[in-house]
Amino acid sequence: MESGPLRTPPVNVGTREAGARGASRHAFTVDVEDYYHVDAFSRHISREDWSNYESRVVRNTRCILRILEEHGVRGTFYILGYVARKHPELVREIHQAGHEVGCHGYWHQPVYRLSPDEFRADLLLATDVLSDIIGERMISFRAPNFSIRADTLWALDVLADAGYVIDSSIFPVVHDQYGIPDAERAPHWRPLSQGGIWEFPPSVYRCRFGNLPIAGGGYFRLFPFRATRWLMEQTATRDGLPLMFYIHPWEVDPDQPRIRSSWKSRFRHYQNLRTTERKLERLVESLPFGTVTDALLAADVGYAEEGSLASGTGTPAPHAFGRPLHVTPVGWDQA
Repeated sequence: MESGPLRTPPVNVGTREAGARGASRHAFTVDVEDYYHVDAFSRHISREDWSNYESRVVRNTRCILRILEEHGVRGTFYILGYVARKHPELVREIHQAGHEVGCHGYWHQPVYRLSPDEFRADLLLATDVLSDIIGERMISFRAPNFSIRADTLWALDVLADAGYVIDSSIFPVVHDQYGIPDAERAPHWRPLSQGGIWEFPPSVYRCRFGNLPIAGGGYFRLFPFRATRWLMEQTATRDGLPLMFYIHPWEVDPDQPRIRSSWKSRFRHYQNLRTTERKLERLVESLPFGTVTDALLAADVGYAEEGSLASGTGTPAPHAFGRPLHVTPVGWDQA
């Protein structure tokens, strides 16, 4: 496939009718990568060493696929281009099961370590690999390590230019590696120099001390399930926000090889791996989940034109969640 902007309307997305189903109220997402791709281990495992490690991503992803299938849930799988090229059958399996396929970049490089040209090359490489496998255009992207920060907002223009309509990379939290603490918590339309893009951030709970991350990854493993469910339900009911949940396949694999690293990286990566699978089962039993696109449509943050979220055209709808949809000025957090 020839590299370049994707202008053809995507076809692997839902309709407003599909999104309006109760089962699509919140977004269930999976960042499809292997345990040795994690950025916390990059000082100890170079890209050249990846082939020396046992790949467990197919087995672990199938565990998540089984859980979702048993509960009738369809999600969005942000797939690493490297994984797609190595395991194209896994990508087809995800797609044929009715899940939405999104892009997670190719080499799992944080955006803040790349120049705009390097990011574009990585994005288009991953896009071409994934699109060739499923035969469709993708519209949804998540940066490795949620690495679109205040200093890398230029990446959104690159995404829009490549034909992406939805991004889920800006985490509204304080963190040593990612996050824009005062970023909008709700899905919102973000105007850019050429058009714009929908931003659907990972869920956080607003408390007196700031934003508490509640819906995915190490936070999901760290907190007791009852606390997580209460925080998520409060965010959905008190604040009226659709939830964005995320998980990695390696998080359901307590027997994965241990990588020598700092105590902080080991704690973040290996904490409570043995309880994740059961927590996931309880989660999808407790809340109505669907794909990112369906969750946006169900929340009525689509376009004024019927079905135009799927085609990437139209005018942003004026209201969402019972209040005006937040429209973010360009450069709002660079002052």
